[in-house]
Parts: sequence; structure tokens; C-alpha cells
Amino acid sequence: MKAADIREKFLKFFESKGHTIVRSSSLVPGNDPTLLFVNSGMVQFKDVFLGTESRPYSRATTSQRSVRAGGKHNDLENVGYTARHHTFFEMLGNFSFGDYFKRDAIHYCWELLTKVYGLPADKLTVTVYQEDDEAFAIWENEIGVPKERIIRIGDNKGARYASDNFWTMGDTGPCGPCSEVFYDHGPEVWGGPPGSPEEDGDRFIEIWNLVFMQFNRDVQGNMTKLPKQSVDTGMGLERLAAVLQHVHSNYEIELFQTLIKAAARETATADLTNNSLKVIADH
Repeated sequence: MKAADIREKFLKFFESKGHTIVRSSSLVPGNDPTLLFVNSGMVQFKDVFLGTESRPYSRATTSQRSVRAGGKHNDLENVGYTARHHTFFEMLGNFSFGDYFKRDAIHYCWELLTKVYGLPADKLTVTVYQEDDEAFAIWENEIGVPKERIIRIGDNKGARYASDNFWTMGDTGPCGPCSEVFYDHGPEVWGGPPGSPEEDGDRFIEIWNLVFMQFNRDVQGNMTKLPKQSVDTGMGLERLAAVLQHVHSNYEIELFQTLIKAAARETATADLTNNSLKVIADH
């Protein structure tokens, strides 16, 4: 399945669930001085989550162009070392502004992955924030994920709410506990499940993050409840394409291969041109 088809299926699925398809915003935030670049799909909806802006819809879906080259979500140190990190990517997302919350978000996620995209359920592992018993129960009792494949992740980054499963858009702004879905590329690839000593390997790849927006963090680090409980999800188009195109690395998907081949072609042409100019100059 080509990336364009994956994107189309995602947007159309959520449109069928009552979501409005919203265009990707500019990479440079128009009204947010806290960010240099848009780093996720929720950035253009930040004021909606905060309750300072209203939209004519309460459900939205996007394919947002994003850059992570600085700030909190900086992937630069991982680029070139893993099969899945790059600074520019497309983030597929669905959003609820005070409409549905954890239950529907999780059910939509599972339906899309297993029914629409056809991923085998036994290849998927999920994580929840350590204290999020509600999300754990939905995954186990309603979705049917075995509890040994539902991993609780606590505050593992040195502070309260500093966790791989507590998402914030930056040092300040909307935030909340999250639930991530991982795809298992198989034992032939080195790495372990999330929360294990080998979690940085490329076997278990996070493909989707469901963020349950509940709080706003201010500059002093204080957490206050948002006016409405909301949902913000993000799934990397390139990571999902690698899974659906049966390749291990993002750089092997057709999007990157087309770019790499074009660069190789143009580089070869440039070399030939430079060599020709050198021959002429020598004579």
C-alpha cells in the first residue's frame, strides 16, 4: 500500500466517524512563539484545547507536516542511528475537542489498525501511563489485548509526569497521559518491548500515540485541568508505511526510495557536468 493510499484511508476512516478533515498547517506556527516549528498535529489546535478558540466542529482529522529538530521533541540525536527517526515527517492524527475521550479513541485506533489496514492483532503491543487504570481496562476488557501485552510506564525521566507515557507539546501547554501502540517487527530484529533495557532497538516500533489531553502546564510547571477532556493522537505516516509495505526501515518505503533515486540521478548528472567542465577548462 503506497503512502498516498495510507493517508487517504486514514482521513476517510475518521471522516466516516464524524471528523472534519482539516488541512495541514504551515511548518512555522503562525501564532505560537513557544515553538520554532510545528512538531505535531495538535499544534494548530492548541488554543482549541485551551478553550480560548472555538471551531465549527468538535472532531477533526489531519495529516500534518512536522519537524523535530529542536526543543522538547528533538529527534536529531537519533537520526542515522535507528530505522525510524527523521526530522521531517507527516503526522496522521484524529482529535476530539470535548467530545469523545479514551474509550472511543482506543476503539477507533484498534478498528483502523486491525480492520482497515489489516495488521495482525498479535503483532501489536500497547503501553499506558502507570496510573491510568481506565485505559488499561479498556485495552484488556473491551479490545481484548492480553494483559501481558499492556505495559504500564511510570515517571521514568526524573520528575513527576516526566514519562514516555505522559505527553506535552513543549515545556508549557496542553498535556496528558497517553497510550502508545507498538508493532513487533519480529525476533530477527534486535530490540525489546517498551520499558525493557533493549527498548531503543528497532524490533518494537511505536506507530501511534493516543494522548488524553487533560491538563495545561504553565511556565512554573503547575498543572491545571483543561476546560474539557480531549483527545490528540499522532501516527507517523512513514512508520506505518514501513509496516504495511513489509520493510523494516522507514528509508526503504516508496516515499524515501523515490527521493533517494532522484537524488542519485541528479548527483550523477552533476558529476558528469562537473567532469565535462573540467575537461574543457584543462584544454
